[in-house]
Amino acid sequence: MGCQCANQKEEINNELTKNEDNIEEVEKNKNVEQKNEIFKSSNQEEENQEQIKESNNENQREEEYNEKINEVKNTKYADYPEKMLELINKIREDPASYADIIEDSIQNIIQNQDDEERKPKIIYKKKVKVALTRGEPAFREAAEILRNMESLPPLEFKNDICVPLPDNEDEIKDSSYLREQVNILRETTNIDVFFKDLIKIPDVSALLMIVDDGEKNAGRKRNAVLNKNFKYIGINCKFIGKTFIAYFTFSK
Repeated sequence: MGCQCANQKEEINNELTKNEDNIEEVEKNKNVEQKNEIFKSSNQEEENQEQIKESNNENQREEEYNEKINEVKNTKYADYPEKMLELINKIREDPASYADIIEDSIQNIIQNQDDEERKPKIIYKKKVKVALTRGEPAFREAAEILRNMESLPPLEFKNDICVPLPDNEDEIKDSSYLREQVNILRETTNIDVFFKDLIKIPDVSALLMIVDDGEKNAGRKRNAVLNKNFKYIGINCKFIGKTFIAYFTFSK
């Protein structure tokens, strides 16, 4: 009887030892799995950090590239204000002669018929493409106005009325940006008329400024450029990305 109890006790002890060994093995495997998960998670985090770092580097390289491109463009068009002032003063000096240039430019008006479902667009095409509203009739009307004009005194360039340029494309699209900047300048100087222009080629810009065939406020730019009472002009321009922006201001 005592022998049987001893054997049972030994079996129980052996079973407990076996279970303890199994538990220990399970815990060991569990710890290994946890360590592997931690290691795996750590590696994934490192990979994510590397990807973020690489993405940031790529964005930085793209920004640096765009900055260099803008520098090249802005250097190329640095004389835009000077050329525009020269063109505007030639038009003011001899408006009748410029009427002939306007009429000769009618040959550059085309209709864009790429999309048959839409009404054909009227385009002025010379070095750049610019959408028009009426086309030829607007050109002939502008030429007639210039033929009936007398010579005007030249405008003087005035740095004090040059509007600060935007820093990004969002500010270009912001319709209130230009007005806000002009209002700031008006606290210390006089500005009578202002507008923006998006044409980077001076001779095309001047031509279409005089024809002024816009959908809104047609003739407003022409009236400013050819105003006999204005004495000063401010011109500031810049490339931001692919967009060219120029601000014009006039004062008495």
